[in-house]
Amino acid sequence: MKRDRATVTLHEMLDRLERNTWPLGLITEVHLFGSYIRGALDVGDIDIVVQHTTDERWTRQAVDALFSGRDGHTPMRKALRGNRRGISFQFQERQALQDEGIDLLLLWKQGEPVALARQRLAAIPVDPTAGRAPRDHVLPAYEAVADLLPRPVRIDLHRWSTEGRATITTFALADAQPRSTTVREHMDDRWTINSPLRRAASAALAHLENTGHAADRIVLHGRPLASRASDDTIDCFVDLQWRYWRSADHYLKDSQAWFEVLPATPRQPLHALHITPTRPRDAAAPGPVG
Repeated sequence: MKRDRATVTLHEMLDRLERNTWPLGLITEVHLFGSYIRGALDVGDIDIVVQHTTDERWTRQAVDALFSGRDGHTPMRKALRGNRRGISFQFQERQALQDEGIDLLLLWKQGEPVALARQRLAAIPVDPTAGRAPRDHVLPAYEAVADLLPRPVRIDLHRWSTEGRATITTFALADAQPRSTTVREHMDDRWTINSPLRRAASAALAHLENTGHAADRIVLHGRPLASRASDDTIDCFVDLQWRYWRSADHYLKDSQAWFEVLPATPRQPLHALHITPTRPRDAAAPGPVG
């Protein structure tokens, strides 16, 4: 993303923050980091860390999200960015980032007028020589798509790789339709023909079908393709737009694979992460001791 566009995006975010609708009223601090505060003309994504409190409504939706495998911060993320793309949010990670030695710039804190945040934004000097900051937690296995990966995803991938828990494959995903009538009917029940989610799901399932994965052993974006599927029969979870990413660690611990289709518009090329556990399924659970 070019700097001018990033600046407009940040001002629009501040407009929304100023309206103070739920859950934005829970936010206590907003910090910038990464290429934008270094003055780069090409910033990639805008890196933002958000600190917030909770209320009863937040707690209820967070618990619901936890039990359904969704990201509890989705309402706050949507409220901050609206329909804009290109913002990478970190929630409640200020101390962790500071401990890593990452420079943060306070943009706004609770009790301040948003006008002060706009002044801080305008005071960031532009440096044409800065260039984009290298992405942290990047390994060769997923370096080609690192710019498309949110920082928490890169941290997870780095940990699973360095701990030897998973093999990660990244590749361009061809647009295709699965051959299975049952699978196509499943998608018909969930998405319209022009839905970007359907496009991503179709490409993922066609790829898995062509590489020998049985449809009745796949969970697609939170729903199993087989009506009688159970944890014991599922081999792979297909996720779209990072919605269920927080469940990926659980699947890998159970030696189940994870297939993530990276977010895209209806016309952008598709890319995928195929994360395969290094332990075979029958070795996932230790036998009785003693």
